[in-house]
Amino acid sequence: MSNNDWYNDESWYAPLAAREEEPKPRPGKKKKKIGIRVIGAVCLALLLLIGTSLAFREPESKETGSPALPSVGESDDMPENWQDFFDDYYESVQTDVAEINIPRAELPIDFHLELQTAPETELSLQALYQNCSPSIVAISGYVDGKSAYSWGTGVVLSADGLILTNTHVIEDCDRATVTLFDDSVHEAKLVGADAISDVAVLKIDATGLPAASFGDSGSLVVGDRVAAIGNPLGETFRMTLTDGIISAIERGINYNGHSMTLLQTNTALNEGNSGGPLFNMYGQVVGVTNMKMMSSYSSIEGIGFAIPSSTVKSVVNALVTDGEVRGRPSVGITIGGIPDNASEHYSIPGGVYVSDVTKGSDAEAKGIQVGDIITHVNGQPVSTVDEVGAIKNQFNVGDSMTFTIWREGETFDVDVVLMDTNDIYGK
Repeated sequence: MSNNDWYNDESWYAPLAAREEEPKPRPGKKKKKIGIRVIGAVCLALLLLIGTSLAFREPESKETGSPALPSVGESDDMPENWQDFFDDYYESVQTDVAEINIPRAELPIDFHLELQTAPETELSLQALYQNCSPSIVAISGYVDGKSAYSWGTGVVLSADGLILTNTHVIEDCDRATVTLFDDSVHEAKLVGADAISDVAVLKIDATGLPAASFGDSGSLVVGDRVAAIGNPLGETFRMTLTDGIISAIERGINYNGHSMTLLQTNTALNEGNSGGPLFNMYGQVVGVTNMKMMSSYSSIEGIGFAIPSSTVKSVVNALVTDGEVRGRPSVGITIGGIPDNASEHYSIPGGVYVSDVTKGSDAEAKGIQVGDIITHVNGQPVSTVDEVGAIKNQFNVGDSMTFTIWREGETFDVDVVLMDTNDIYGK
């Protein structure tokens, strides 16, 4: 086992949708590698991600959050060739987006999600559960007629049947049902699903539903009390209430080739909580739970994540109008930082390492390759994913960025046109 295998993506950030069995790949369709699974009795499926659309990935150390590499003193453990080292360190990342073949709802839909100001009086947990639980639903996904292929949670968005959940809950599914608080089961149609943000909207034929109230995640601070209601581990534990605090704001998570900015909470979350609400103590949804940190090599408790309501708002409003989210710029490369000890050991420049180039991107067309080292972006030296992302976020789709590339001892510049994320990675 390589020295960095303990934290690889197969056991680190785990999406919270429970899947009881893996279907066989459809004929003619290559079964996609699911990004992050819990190693154990319950097999999980993917999520999705997200956020900035520049496909970055950088593994982290359990102790410090920095890359977990052998020290220079342990250089005998490092491969002779630096490219072999990075092939092992940054395993390939699957950025394809799985199909969702659920029948589509007719668009546009007359709905607009708004974030409400918080009332003056907080609720007790008992009152929160009583007031908010009727807006929580269970989502069942089906593949080729197989029941309970995917199990997750959802939130009622509107009285006439709009339902919010995670994209990864219904990924690969060709049918989905929604079980309401009163145990009635309804066939769902797909309004839209965005893999980058992991936000999906379904529509059922129902009226008079108790829609949830959404609060502003931007008003949260570390230490605020929050609570989750969801369906962990399947139907047996439907409508489970857990509580905790906001542990961190704007936590950057790299998942399946994309980066997300999430809320971190110590509220207990488990498989099946995906797509469920994270409430503030006023009974407002301030996040949608979608993943937790796990490892098959160590015990990790109380590190869960939720999509901020500010992100949910913008994505939902795009989905109900157009069925997709447009306008997010992407380079089309997966990069990761180069640790100082690797740079010193192999006598290679500092910067960020290109571990994947997405087909169809302008980066591919301009000749950027796996194994390239990016030392500067628009003339600015870079050494982390965040630094490159901060520069990219100043530009729009159609703008160009200049990447200074080191390859086999030569340095040169490449101009890359930013493309819409959907045009590179799909919806």
